[in-house]
Amino acid sequence: MKKITPADRLSAIKEYYFSRKLAEVAELNAKGMDIVSLGIGGPDRPPHPSVVDTLKEQASRPDTHGYQPTKGIPELRKAYAGFYKRFYGVELNPDTEILPLLGSKEGILHISMAFLNPGDGVLVPNPGYPTYTSGTRIAGGEIFYYDLKEENGWFPDFEAIERMPLEKIKIMWVNYPHMPTGTPATRELYEKLIAFGKKHGILIVHDNPYSFILNPEPMSILEIEGAKETAIEMNSLSKSHNMPGWRMAMLATNAEFAQWILKVKSNVDSGQYLPMMKAAAKALTLEQDWIDEVNKEYAERRKIAEKIMSELGCSFDPKQQGLFLWGRIPESVANVEEFTDKILYEARVFLTPGFIFGSNGDRYIRISLCATQERLEEALRRVREFSK
Repeated sequence: MKKITPADRLSAIKEYYFSRKLAEVAELNAKGMDIVSLGIGGPDRPPHPSVVDTLKEQASRPDTHGYQPTKGIPELRKAYAGFYKRFYGVELNPDTEILPLLGSKEGILHISMAFLNPGDGVLVPNPGYPTYTSGTRIAGGEIFYYDLKEENGWFPDFEAIERMPLEKIKIMWVNYPHMPTGTPATRELYEKLIAFGKKHGILIVHDNPYSFILNPEPMSILEIEGAKETAIEMNSLSKSHNMPGWRMAMLATNAEFAQWILKVKSNVDSGQYLPMMKAAAKALTLEQDWIDEVNKEYAERRKIAEKIMSELGCSFDPKQQGLFLWGRIPESVANVEEFTDKILYEARVFLTPGFIFGSNGDRYIRISLCATQERLEEALRRVREFSK
């Protein structure tokens, strides 16, 4: 019998770190170890009650269970446009400049497939979200990592990037507030990115799911004049509206770019569930008091996470934003993965080692705020015992 083999592209990607590590944590829990998981950034609280009520009402109807348009219902696109106008001051045409997504991870691959030919270059941040790397490899692109370093404020070094083979580059992935470092966005950074993209004919893709978490001044790269000519922004309800499992996200750009991505998307999925789109549209009408309520809880959790970092001897920037706390490990620690594994098995607390986000994360760990204050306090108690 002739052996069946996988596609060559699989040799260039690995199983997602959290897929593998959370299975290990589940095994430990099955043995009764009661691991406090502070690894993944999945909000643990429910959406607003009105959002859940809308889903229930719509799902109980007999006429809401059929296939839906790949580009989403007009009500949802209009809600996204209203959200961008209200919170960012950005005008978007809901008919042509907005495309709903089944989460930003799906958007990364769809954008890559729509814009990359095999061998096209892609600028990927180091450290950064691992799916920028795997999505590029699946699409056949060539990765060029650009450094983000603490001494440079975790911002791109444009002088260094200008020395790269930019004639080969088609896409640049950026993400502010940055994951994993929590670095806030600035208007100056966005202006530099748009100018850079226009100068070199490079598509700037800004992944913006954290702009409302512990951030008093949410920003969009599309606020910059002319940004839609060279940029795409992705956004998501996962973090800001406690809806990670709903897979409700979107991208915004010019009509031509959106149409190219729709060509890919329409051949991959058959739209989102109508009651979920109706509920997402409801979520997008929530006002500032909802965001304030969400952030009040995260602010309390953040205080405990900072204590955990300090107990471990890690240093961190208190100005970080987003769902995580990023800290530098002590110089006395030789290896970050060994450090986090030791904490996992001895303190029974799961923290994320920074190396999974790139080589510039080798001396860092990340703590998720997506656990109750009670569980964070328990993690703090265990870490104190561990650190004695």
